[in-house]
Amino acid sequence: MSADFDLEFDHHSDAANADPVAYYAAFRERCPVGRSTAHGGFHYTTRHADVARIARDDALFSSARSEHGGTGVGIVIPKGPGLEQYPIELDPPRATEYRALINPLLTPDAVAHLVPMIERHAARVVDDFIELGSCDLVRDLTNPLPAAVTLDWLGFPEEDWAKLAGPIHDIFAAPAGSERALRGAAGLTSMDQRIRDLVAERRRAPRADAVSALVAGRRADGSAFGDDELVSVVGLLIAGGVDTTTSLTGSTLVHLARHPEQRRRLIDSPDLLDGATEEFLRAFAPSQSMARTVTGDVEVGGCPMRAGDRVLIPWVAANHDPAVFPDPERIRLDRDASRHLSFGIGSHRCAGAHLARAMFRAMTAQVLTRLPDYRVFEEGLVPYPTRGNQSGWDAVPAVFTPGPRATATTGPVRALTTPTALRVTAVRTAAENIVAVDLALPDGGELPVWRPGAHIELRLPSGRLRQYSLCGDPADATTWRIGVLREPLGRGGSVELHELAGPGATFAVRGPRNHFPLTEAPSYLFLAGGIGITPILAMVREAAGQGTPFTVVYGGRTRSTMAFADELSAVAGAALTLLPQDEAGLPDLPRLLGALAPDTAVFACGPAPMLAAVERECARLGLSDRLHLERFTAGDDLETAFDASENRSFEVRLARTGATLTVPADRRLIEVLRDAVSGLSYDCEKGYCGACETRVLAGTPEHRDSVLGEEERLAGRTMMICVGRCRGDRLVLDL
Repeated sequence: MSADFDLEFDHHSDAANADPVAYYAAFRERCPVGRSTAHGGFHYTTRHADVARIARDDALFSSARSEHGGTGVGIVIPKGPGLEQYPIELDPPRATEYRALINPLLTPDAVAHLVPMIERHAARVVDDFIELGSCDLVRDLTNPLPAAVTLDWLGFPEEDWAKLAGPIHDIFAAPAGSERALRGAAGLTSMDQRIRDLVAERRRAPRADAVSALVAGRRADGSAFGDDELVSVVGLLIAGGVDTTTSLTGSTLVHLARHPEQRRRLIDSPDLLDGATEEFLRAFAPSQSMARTVTGDVEVGGCPMRAGDRVLIPWVAANHDPAVFPDPERIRLDRDASRHLSFGIGSHRCAGAHLARAMFRAMTAQVLTRLPDYRVFEEGLVPYPTRGNQSGWDAVPAVFTPGPRATATTGPVRALTTPTALRVTAVRTAAENIVAVDLALPDGGELPVWRPGAHIELRLPSGRLRQYSLCGDPADATTWRIGVLREPLGRGGSVELHELAGPGATFAVRGPRNHFPLTEAPSYLFLAGGIGITPILAMVREAAGQGTPFTVVYGGRTRSTMAFADELSAVAGAALTLLPQDEAGLPDLPRLLGALAPDTAVFACGPAPMLAAVERECARLGLSDRLHLERFTAGDDLETAFDASENRSFEVRLARTGATLTVPADRRLIEVLRDAVSGLSYDCEKGYCGACETRVLAGTPEHRDSVLGEEERLAGRTMMICVGRCRGDRLVLDL
């Protein structure tokens, strides 16, 4: 259908509310960008690329309030009443000074310091109902926890928490014009006054809280922010912190109640929650859509737009675009969902993303560990009345086995959560171009415990991040062993590690994390290809030690390239089949998988083509629910086209302060900037989220991101400072 035709598109309609994903999918297929007659007329989009383009282009697509499309909040369709929210309803450069005020309070390091407080509140909130055996997960957990954390962090006393959080939830969860919605609007007026009172209190007597930091903040010219400005900023922080995480967590807990197999995986392997958080964000974006006002004539997806037009950018549609997320309706705990747009993209990307993740993980972990058998009463579920702007549940009644209140416990360290120096104690050749590297604490102390399938992250001197599966003996409390394949045509990390990993060398390490846990099963089929043997080796040891029946099939290019074959043979014996490709060809997957016993679990790790073949065959045979995969991933996979060994040092001048910094060849630009600039905005550190996009005033950036288009790269006006470098000797950045 032509994009020139007016369509009956309405993201607030009954059809859209019933199934937003299917609703947008239908329009994506018919007319991906079009014009709707609803709500006074507006353009809509459905594709990830179009949504991202509009959200990043502040010059052509404004977030500021205007007379176009009515009066009120300009970032939603239709517009509605509400106080102006700084900086989300401003365009750069006006928005920039408010982001500079907020960002230092919400950096990854700042949020890391809040985690003990978050976990303390989470345990306390669950304590209030765990002995009862029943609760409403919204009323009793997902609403009070974000309210307590956000308002405690800001500096509001406990008696304010319920009074301030309630109106926010009422507005999102109540039908427009209803008595409850009107009550929520009235509550916002009271909230405005309470924020003013607290700002005045903190001006007189600052404390160690976020509002005191905001009050003390200054513009670039040294002037202070006024009360009206601070009320707007604090109001936005309350609204963003209180209900969005409520929505995400409620939707996730309902999903896990409906999919007990995924709940069990997360209970058995808590580390899976780290990656799964991004998948839940993709699938259950709390903010379903936002809007912009067109400032000049432009064309998007073949659809002409004129100055003054309104345009909808639905995060939910972008997050379910099959061009970016294959099989988007399916929730996969191991999906790489890092390109989701639930936090937005560009200058208005959510500043509180790290805090939202921390609160979500704390609440979800409490439920999985303390209420593991919870059951949701489907007939008692109450959804938000419209999912056009916000999505979530107003009520999620549940029952569970009553449990004890939390008590303070101590135990072994679970993981090295910050980079920790480990020393190489031994290196040996495991196969052609493969070395086994043993790592230990310099003082010989005990390392965190791990289970088969776990991996660790190494930061190499060049700044590269690499993940390696642990393949040693979990019973050895002082040594971690990894196997590393040297790939001369790779991205440089394996070559660097091979060259540097001699006895006595040290590397910064984090972990262990386990996204590929060995779950209990009556029997196993282990499939390994190449260096994919590393996690499988530890799994085979575990199965053999438990006396669980298993079969191992290990393939490689040649016998000489197959690492740990002798060690594996000693453990597996007759259960092992070695398949050097030059001698035996490829594994006969139809035969192997077609002959499985009914309850045999399949664990596979190896190159992408091998895993794709295993997935296809398991899908054909109806075995997908028994398949567990470990994909080779890199923590900085967007540097693929660049050989970091060819990095050169360069200077970067900070235009706002006049400081000149040197970026050595073996350090990333963002690492140098973090040491000198307070409150940098960044998130993924891999070049895909756009949070760190920074104006380039002089010099030629070397782009290593996946956000900028080709024209933007050639123009060189902005860059992603988390992965980008300089093509010459000097950059000048607007910092």
